[in-house]
Amino acid sequence: MERNDLNDLLAFATVAQERSFTRAAAKLGISASALSHAMRNLEARLDVRLLARTTRSVAPTEAGARLLDTVSPAIAQIDEGLAALAHWRERVSGKVKITASTYAAQTILLRKLPAFLLAHPDVHVEINVEDGLTDIVAAGFDAGIRFHMSVDKDMIAIPVGPALRAVIVGTPSYFDRYPQPRVPSDLHDHVCVGFRLKSGAIMPWDLEEAGREFQIRPTVQFVANDGSLMAAAVRAGAALGYMMEEEVVEEIADGRLIQVLDRWCVPFPGLHLYHPSRRQSPPALRALISALRE
Repeated sequence: MERNDLNDLLAFATVAQERSFTRAAAKLGISASALSHAMRNLEARLDVRLLARTTRSVAPTEAGARLLDTVSPAIAQIDEGLAALAHWRERVSGKVKITASTYAAQTILLRKLPAFLLAHPDVHVEINVEDGLTDIVAAGFDAGIRFHMSVDKDMIAIPVGPALRAVIVGTPSYFDRYPQPRVPSDLHDHVCVGFRLKSGAIMPWDLEEAGREFQIRPTVQFVANDGSLMAAAVRAGAALGYMMEEEVVEEIADGRLIQVLDRWCVPFPGLHLYHPSRRQSPPALRALISALRE
């Protein structure tokens, strides 16, 4: 097999995986026209059509899908071999593509990523912030950062943040109008704010008593999919809120907010970085994991 054949097979696999000449060309660092020309030459040499092209999309044919299944493991093995060479380099290099929730970006990445970039100038990092769950393998991410309960069981999950707790709070002015709830069922007689999940459902308030977990779905006057808007309503005295303890601990301490139903609010596992099971993770990803765990 000639060197050009290897280059063209790598280019084909990239196009087939990206389903786009434009995205594949950007990933390979060549022009889309040059990539399209290379694919036509490969198909001519093999005398078989590998890609079905339309004006809007590109996808592997049946023969192309068979070829992709054959060459993908070999390409992945070559990538792992090249990545392993980093053990002999003084400086870690490579690319890391991460999907992270908004909370992970604002708490973990905002504090630790800048220092990592300064310490590893040869590592290129791409962060995609989104609150929906993403199939990191299908979407081409190296890893994701989410709360532990959102991570699939077949992933390797590594804690990158402490255990967390959500608490129920309101302002003194709110409690001038409403009595403090004594038990969770009292929340149904209160005005609350709710968070709209990507699924369309309103996030329940997770509580626990005597080791038994249960959920409360209080009546809400205001619903949003933005935590800052919800927090503003709570701090204005308009409603009770279910908020991360670390975000309101100072306000509770100085009396601006009053915490209620404390014994029902228990800690839960915090943010985890997760990635597919592999024999050897890329050195750049291992370096980032180490930095986030510090």
